[in-house]
Amino acid sequence: MNRLYANTVLVVDDDYFVLESVCMILKEAGYNVKSAFSAIEALDMIKADAPDIVLTDIRMPGMNGIELLERVHASEPNLPVLLMTAFAEMDVAVDAVKKGAFDLILKPYKPEYMIHAVSKAARYCRLLDMERTYKSNLEETVRQRTKDLNAALTQLRKMSYELLSKLTTVAEYRDTDTGMHTSRIGVFSAEIAKEIGMSSEFVDVIRYASAMHDIGKVGISDNILLKPGALTKEEFEIMKTHCEKGWNMLHDTEFDMIKTAASIALNHHERWDGTGYPNGLKGDSTPVEGRIVMLSDQYEALRSARPYKRGFTHVETCKIINEGDGRTMPGHFDPDVLKAFKKNEAAFEEIYKKLAEE
Repeated sequence: MNRLYANTVLVVDDDYFVLESVCMILKEAGYNVKSAFSAIEALDMIKADAPDIVLTDIRMPGMNGIELLERVHASEPNLPVLLMTAFAEMDVAVDAVKKGAFDLILKPYKPEYMIHAVSKAARYCRLLDMERTYKSNLEETVRQRTKDLNAALTQLRKMSYELLSKLTTVAEYRDTDTGMHTSRIGVFSAEIAKEIGMSSEFVDVIRYASAMHDIGKVGISDNILLKPGALTKEEFEIMKTHCEKGWNMLHDTEFDMIKTAASIALNHHERWDGTGYPNGLKGDSTPVEGRIVMLSDQYEALRSARPYKRGFTHVETCKIINEGDGRTMPGHFDPDVLKAFKKNEAAFEEIYKKLAEE
């Protein structure tokens, strides 16, 4: 016989001669065979070392074969149990099937049929084993692929951050007075984003994406960008185009972080009251990332010294943002963003000092 899987068959019968004959037939067919004279003995053997197949008589004193079937399946639901009976009553057969019997063998049995029935059970065991192996391998493959994907995404995220940092450096080379300006903007913006309840993912994105808010300045001529004094009206109109230039550089992308950077570049000079530029957006028509960076950029601009102005102290800057000075007014800011700034004024001062240019 070409046995596919099962190594061990447990035969259970209270009739010694039947037990011996069945065991002999199965041994000759190539199976390892164990025997038990009662269901109780069989349960103890199964508990100690479960066989691959159970072949049991139905009519036995004490616990019968169907009760044994139920007890076996309570602990080993996939263990195939074949029932032998000298009674071919339909109700016995139906009850056995309902209880999960794998097959019925009628006494007096034909050896060929018994071997065939056990062979079917062996193939069933083989299929179960293949399924378990497949699931185990699949789960391991999924775990490994997930690990590899997470590693790749982490690497891509790091590469994106580095790329943003290097692009930001390009803008800083064109604007020598900015120093740590862009770095502080990112930390300021992250503080506000956390305070107004944005997701940790958004906080992480705006921390890096906001650094590119002035990337469009690479398209502004040096005689305007590096002018030591105040700009004329015409020069200021040209300077304002850095918003659209930044948007044009960044927006055509599939990556969310770069999309956010593009939105910030375009919208970080819009104002809540609609008096900003380039599009005069009002209220929450400006994306939240733009509203956050707008305040962060204003704080940074007020604190920083320029050839045409001194740098204000933290106290002076907070007073201007919260109360206004004619040029900068509280109505320019998203009320929620302004409230978050007020709650974190001390953090802004600490960040500015910590990241101050040496």
